[in-house]
Amino acid sequence: MRVREAAGLATVLLLLVLVPVLAPTPASARDGEVVNVVPPTVTGEAVWGGTLTADGGTWDPAAVALTYRWLRDGQAVRGATASTYRLGGHDLGTRLAVEVTATTTDGTDGTGGTGRATSAPTVRVVRAELVNRRDPRIVGEARYGRVVTARPGRWSTAPDRLRYRWLLGGERVRGARSARYRLAPGDVGRRLRVEVTAYADGHEPATARSAAVTVRHRVDVRRTVTYSVTTRGRVTASLREFRRQVQQTYDDARGWRGKGVRFRPVGRGGSFTVVLAEASTVPSFSSGCSSTYSCRVGRHVIINQTRWQTATPPWNGAGRSLRDYRHLVVNHETGHWLGKGHAGCARRGALAPVMMQQSKGTDGCRFNPWPTLAELR
Repeated sequence: MRVREAAGLATVLLLLVLVPVLAPTPASARDGEVVNVVPPTVTGEAVWGGTLTADGGTWDPAAVALTYRWLRDGQAVRGATASTYRLGGHDLGTRLAVEVTATTTDGTDGTGGTGRATSAPTVRVVRAELVNRRDPRIVGEARYGRVVTARPGRWSTAPDRLRYRWLLGGERVRGARSARYRLAPGDVGRRLRVEVTAYADGHEPATARSAAVTVRHRVDVRRTVTYSVTTRGRVTASLREFRRQVQQTYDDARGWRGKGVRFRPVGRGGSFTVVLAEASTVPSFSSGCSSTYSCRVGRHVIINQTRWQTATPPWNGAGRSLRDYRHLVVNHETGHWLGKGHAGCARRGALAPVMMQQSKGTDGCRFNPWPTLAELR
């Protein structure tokens, strides 16, 4: 009995010794599998035009060959099989990931094993920032009547398209949206800028403004004259409004200021006197004056009150405004004081000279309350 027990015990001990030898090997070794230990990763900024770089991760066994395939929102990107990927227009708003395949030839049966792993996706791809490197600028002399041009400046990426907006005193000029801008009379004395918005493929639009330039008159001041304002006869028109509108005419870039003459009002005396006269008193200045129209005699620029208040039938018949007539009559009579004589219509359809007697008609010219360029020379 003891011999039999001893024999059985020996058999058990033999089996215990043999078990480790006969236990199956790990699956990877047995089947030639390749196991991903550390997942692949993607580095780089998810911005249009940027480059993403794949790190293949860590594998067991370590001696593996890696291949890559880029995925856009989980779908393979055609032809994208390098370890780097340049982001383009189709990627905007999507997430990119990389799928890595590891291959080894160290399988126990002599054949290669493979394994696959995919990185976490990136954040959504966004447009790149378009950066202004050099401010836009205004080229040309900023004077009334001239045309200035915008230079768009320099940008981090060459723009595909540019939009221009011109600003005066910080306010956009309605309709001024080209690279060229013709300076208007109302621009004189104001600060002009150009605003440029640049657009480039895959970039957010960006806007930059030029430095400001002050718009000047057509010519600089060459002569300063002084004038006073008085009345003759019974005046029912507003003298305050008369003073204000006369000065507006003198200050306007379209008027004699465009010849370089600056007009400065004084309380009395001065280089000449502007008179608002009751119609019936106009002939008292000279027999050459009539109660129907305005006149200039010596140092007196005489504005007929009736004409000031009602203009004339030819002017009104042409649909012109009373305010423009007031510009006309002040410019015309002051032109006489400046030494200008009467002028005629050069050709039908042309702009009438301000020194033409437009109160009576224009002989086919167009009514015009301002000196022509020829008269300003």
